[in-house]
Amino acid sequence: MRALGVDFGERRIGLAISDEDGRVAVPLTAVARRSDPQAIAEIAALARRESVGRLVVGEPRGRDGIRGPAATRAARFAARLAAACGLPYELVDETLTSSEAAARLRAAGIDPRRDPGRLDVVAAQILLQETLDRSHRS
Repeated sequence: MRALGVDFGERRIGLAISDEDGRVAVPLTAVARRSDPQAIAEIAALARRESVGRLVVGEPRGRDGIRGPAATRAARFAARLAAACGLPYELVDETLTSSEAAARLRAAGIDPRRDPGRLDVVAAQILLQETLDRSHRS
C-alpha cells in the first residue's frame, strides 16, 4: 500500500510518496497553501491519482516532545485531509526533519533558502521514510 507523507506548513505543504511495497519514500511535490480547503482538494486529488492507501502527517513538537499550537493545527488539518480522502492517517513527530532536510540539500550543493519548496518536500520524505522504517522493523 502506498503512503503519502505530508509536511504541513502555513505557506507550503511538502509531499512525499512511498513505493507500492511501502518501503521507500521519494520526494513528490510541494503544494502552495492559500487556504485549507484549496490545499486539501489538491492533495486529495493527488492521493487518488497516485492510489495512496494511507496518510502520514508530520506533527511539529517541541524538542521536549510537547505539542503546542502548531501541532494542534497540523492535527486538525490531517483529520480534515483524511476525511476528504477517505483514508486513515497517522501523526508522526517531525522534530528536526526540516533541519535534516536543509543539511541534505546543502550537502548536495543546493541552498535551501533559495528553494524552500524543495526543503518541504525533502522534509516530507524524511518523515515518511522514518515511519516506513519503523513499521518494517516491528
